[in-house]
Amino acid sequence: MYDIVIIGAGVVGGMIARTLAKYDINLCILEKENDVAMGATKANSAIVHAGFDAKEGSLKAKFNVRGSEMMEQVAAELGVKYKRNESLVVAFENERAEIEAIYERGLRNGVKGLSIIEKDELFALEPNLNPDLSCALLAKTGAIVCPYELCIAAVGNAMDNGADLKLDFEVVNIEKNGEVYVITAADGRTVEAKYVINSAGVYSDKIAAMTGDADFNVHPRRGEYMLLDKECGKFTQRTIFHTPTKMGKGILVSPTVDGNLLLGPTAVDMEDKDDTSTTSEGFNTIIDRSTDNANGIPFNKVITSFCGLRAVGSTGDFIIKSRNNVITLAGIESPGLSSAPAIAEYVEELLKEAGMNASLKTDFIPTRKPAHAFREMSLAEKNEIIKKDNRYGRIVCRCEGVTEGEIVEAIHQNPPASDVDGVKRRTRGGMGRCQGGFCSPIVVEILARELERHIDDITKFGKGSVLNYNKTKGDM
Repeated sequence: MYDIVIIGAGVVGGMIARTLAKYDINLCILEKENDVAMGATKANSAIVHAGFDAKEGSLKAKFNVRGSEMMEQVAAELGVKYKRNESLVVAFENERAEIEAIYERGLRNGVKGLSIIEKDELFALEPNLNPDLSCALLAKTGAIVCPYELCIAAVGNAMDNGADLKLDFEVVNIEKNGEVYVITAADGRTVEAKYVINSAGVYSDKIAAMTGDADFNVHPRRGEYMLLDKECGKFTQRTIFHTPTKMGKGILVSPTVDGNLLLGPTAVDMEDKDDTSTTSEGFNTIIDRSTDNANGIPFNKVITSFCGLRAVGSTGDFIIKSRNNVITLAGIESPGLSSAPAIAEYVEELLKEAGMNASLKTDFIPTRKPAHAFREMSLAEKNEIIKKDNRYGRIVCRCEGVTEGEIVEAIHQNPPASDVDGVKRRTRGGMGRCQGGFCSPIVVEILARELERHIDDITKFGKGSVLNYNKTKGDM
C-alpha cells in the first residue's frame, strides 16, 4: 500500500512527486499513457510567464508569480535548460489602454521588472516586429523552458528518490475502503493509498467524480503550433505576445531554449479530450495572427507542427481543493507550467493540513544530471567519455548531434524511454530539420537491442503506432 498516489504524470504531477519524494513515504505516480509528459505538457508554449496576465487575487496570479520566482532554481537542480529571455506584450495604438491595464494588474500581482516602452525602444529591442506597433509591456522576468524535459526530470528525480511510476494505468474506478482508497485501472490492476492527488489534466473532472466531487467540469481547448528550423531561432530574442483576449494570450512568436522559433497557439474550445490533430484552419490562423506581431516571419522554414489540449475549468481559475484525503487539481491551464513548482509547494502544505505526518529523508537527492550533458562538454571532456564508452563517439541524429551513448542512457535512466518519441523527448534525437527521417531506423535498432525486444515490437509512441511490420529484403 502507498501513502500517496498521484494520478497524472504531467508537469504538475511530476513537480508534486518531486516535492513529496523528499519525505520518508511510499509514493506512486499513475499515468494512463505509456510515458510521462504525454498530455498538455508535451504540447504547449514553453513559457515561464511573469504573472501580469492573471486576475489579481486569483490562484492563477498567486501561483504564477511564485512559480516564476522558483523556476530558475528548480530547473538548475533538475538539469533542465532555462533562459530568462524577457517577454513583450505588443500593441497597436488603439490597444494602448489594454497595455496600461495589464501593467497595473501586473504590479498588483507583485510582478517585478515591468515597464511600458514606446515604439523607438521597442524596435531597438526587436527590429523584426510589425512596423505598425506603437508600444509594449516589457516583462524582465519572462522566461522559457522545455516543459517535457522539466516533467521527465521531475518524475525521474522522484523515482531516483524512491517513488514508483506505473504507466498504461488508466484509472476507471476509485473506492474508499475504510481509511484507504482503492484505485482500479482499466486492465484490472489496483493500488491502494491513504491520500490521492488528482492531477489528471483534461480528465481531472472525471477522476474527481470518482471521488464524489462533481461540482465542476473541464473541457479541452485546442492549441495548434508551428515550429521553425533552428536557423530562425534568433528572429526574436524575446517572447512576443499580443494583447490578450478572453480565450487566452493569443498567438505568440518566441524562441525556444533549444534554438528554434515557435508560433502559436490557436484557441478553439473542444469536446473531444483526445483530438490533437492539426488543421489547415489552425495554420492559417497562426500565419495571419502572428504577422500582427512580427514582420517577415520565414514560414517556409516550418519543420513540424503539433497540437495540445489545455484543460479549461468551469470556474475561470485553477481549481485546487482538499477533501477527505483527496487533493484535486483541475483547470490547470496556462499559466500551469509557470505555476507548477508553486502548486507543488501548496499541495505539500495541504497534505500536512490533512494529517500527513512524515519525516524528511536524510539521503534525499535534489539534483539530476542534465539530459544534454555530453553535448555541453568541452572537446577534451567528450574525448574522455568516448574513451570509456565509444558509443558516445557515434552520432545517430545529425541534425541535433545526438549520440548513441545518450540514447542508451535515456533508455536506462528514470523514467526510461521505451519508444522512438520517448527517446526524442529525452535526447532531441529526431527533433531537427529532417524530423527523424534519417535517424529513426537507428533509434529503433538501439531500442530493440537495449530493451531485448523484437524490432517489430518497437513503436513510435506506444500502442497502435507500429513502425515495422516485416522485412522487405532477406528471409521473411
